[in-house]
Amino acid sequence: MLRTIALDSSLGHRARGFETTHRGDEWECLVSITFRYRCILDIDGCSELVLYSTLHGPETIHPQCGGTNIASPSETSTPSGEAPEPRLALRGAVKAFGPVVALAEGTIEILPGEIHALVGENGAGKSTLVKILAGLYHLDAGEFRVDGRPVVFRNVADSKAVGISVIYQEPTLFPDITVGENIFIGRQPKGRLGLISRAAMRSAARRLFDQLGVRIDPDRVAEGLSIADQQIIEIAKAISLDAKILIMDEPTAALSGVEVERLFQVARNLRANGAGILFISHRFDEVFDLCDRITVMRDGRYIATHVTTDVTVDAIVREMVGRDVGALFPKEVAPVGDTVLTVRGLGRAGVFSDISFEVKAGEVVGLAGLVGAGRTEVARAVFGIDPYDRGSVEFLGTRLKPHNPKASTDAGMGFVPEDRRKQGLVMDLSVARNTALTLRDRLARFGIIDVRAERTAAAEWSARLHVKTTSQEYAVSTLSGGNQQKVVLAKWLATDPKFLIVDEPTRGIDVGTKSEVHRLISDLAGRGIAILMISSELPEVLGMADRVLVMHEGRITAELSRAEATPESIMHAATASLERTQ
Repeated sequence: MLRTIALDSSLGHRARGFETTHRGDEWECLVSITFRYRCILDIDGCSELVLYSTLHGPETIHPQCGGTNIASPSETSTPSGEAPEPRLALRGAVKAFGPVVALAEGTIEILPGEIHALVGENGAGKSTLVKILAGLYHLDAGEFRVDGRPVVFRNVADSKAVGISVIYQEPTLFPDITVGENIFIGRQPKGRLGLISRAAMRSAARRLFDQLGVRIDPDRVAEGLSIADQQIIEIAKAISLDAKILIMDEPTAALSGVEVERLFQVARNLRANGAGILFISHRFDEVFDLCDRITVMRDGRYIATHVTTDVTVDAIVREMVGRDVGALFPKEVAPVGDTVLTVRGLGRAGVFSDISFEVKAGEVVGLAGLVGAGRTEVARAVFGIDPYDRGSVEFLGTRLKPHNPKASTDAGMGFVPEDRRKQGLVMDLSVARNTALTLRDRLARFGIIDVRAERTAAAEWSARLHVKTTSQEYAVSTLSGGNQQKVVLAKWLATDPKFLIVDEPTRGIDVGTKSEVHRLISDLAGRGIAILMISSELPEVLGMADRVLVMHEGRITAELSRAEATPESIMHAATASLERTQ
C-alpha cells in the first residue's frame, strides 16, 4: 500500500512532501525534504505521526484522519531527551609518521541517515583520517566508536566487518570478469554440489541495483565501464556486505553532470534507508546541495562542524584556510600580443574533426565542454603526444612535426596533463628530480646530471611556486595534491615556455591552492605566455579565460568572448552542435 502525504507549509522545514509505505503496524517514509530528514512514521489510530529527524530528534504531528493535510507540529521532544547514537564517532584522533604528525586532532561524527561532508585544504589531514576509518592506519591516540561500541582496527577486514566501506575516486574492479562477479568476488553464492550459482549471483546483483535505483547488466564484463558505473558497482558491493557507513572520497571528480546527479540520487536513497555517508569533496556546490552537515579540518586538526543550512561558503573557506582567501579568480587584464599557436583543420578519425583556433601571447583561451567531448584528445594532439590524421599545428610561424612531443618542447611548448600522478610526475622520484626532469640536457655534463645544479634549480622553482615540502629530497608522492600540481607546473615553467597547455589545472586541490594556481596562470599571461586551459568547472572557465572555445562530440561548436561567455551560452554549445560564432 502506498500513499502520498502533503506536508503543510507551517511545518517550517521547507518540506516538499514524502511518501509512506505500510509494512505491518509501521509506516516508513521515503523523504524528499530540503533539510535532508530521514523519517520513520508510526501511526496510532490515524491520530499521530512521529517524524524522526536525525538532526533534531522526533517531532509529533497530528494528521487529519483519512485526509492528506498535516497540521502544525508540536514542540520537538525525544523520549530520552538525547540525540541519536552516531553510526560512527572518532574523537581526538592522533596519527604520526616518525616526527611528522599527519593528524593532530581528528574528530568526526556521522549520524544514521546522514550525509556528512568532510572538507579542508590538501594536507589538512582528511586522507589520514579516512585511512584510519578504513583500517589502513592504526590510531596512535584517540577514541573510535561504531554504533556506540569501541573499536580497534588491525586491518581493512576489521573495518569492513563493522560495516564501513570506502568508495574511492578511481574504483578498482577486475576488468576481465562480470559485474556480478566483481560484486560477490570471494563469496559467490553456491548451488548444488558446492558449485557457483550464476543465476543466484545475477538475481542478487539485480536486487542490489534495484535498491539503488539504477540499471546495470550484471552479466556484462567490467572492462569498458564508465567511472560512474564502476562507482555504483562498488556501492552495490558495499551494500551486499551490509555496510552501514559509506565513505565517498572525491567520487565526482571524473563524472559528467548527469553521472553526478545519478550518484547523488543513489546517495539520497542510501540515506533514506538509514546509512551514514561521509562525503569528501572540494566542490562546494555539491557539498551544499547534498550534505546535511559539514566538518572542517585544517593543518591536521578538527576546526568545526556546521549544519549545512546554517553556514555559508565564505565561512567554510575562512575556516579551511585560516584566513580570507582573495579573489578565487584573480584574472588581471594582460596585453594581447601576436599569434603564438595556430591550429588548422585538425582531425583524427572517430575522435575529433575540423579543429581550428588560435592562441595569442598574453591570452588565456579556455577549452570547455562535457566529459568525452574530445578536449584532452585535441590538446594531446596539438602537443604531439597523440597522432592526428589531417590538419596542421603552427607554432610561432613554424609548422610542427606531428606526433613529436620533443619537437614541441624544444620549440617552447609545455603541457600540464590532466592526471598529474600518472602522466605529470614520477611518483617514486624526489621533488627535486621531478622539478628538473625537463632540464636534464641543460644540467648534464658528459651525460651525467649535476646533482647540485639540479637541487638549486628545483629549490628556486619550489620557492617561486610556494611548494610546501620539508625537503626537496622527499619523494613527490609524499606531497599533497595541490603541491604535486605545483611541482608539475614548476617542471614546465623552468623551461621558459612561450605556450602552455594546462588540462584541469585545479582538479582535486583545495580552494586555497586553487586561488594560488589561478593567480599563477594570470601572472604567466601577464608575462606574455599564451595559455590553453581545459577545465570542466564553469566558474573557472568564466573567471580565467579571455576567450572560450566550446566542444561537443569532437567539434568546436562555439567561440565566445569573455563578455559573451555565460553558463547558459557555454552549456548550450556543449550540449548541442551549434554553428560556430564568427
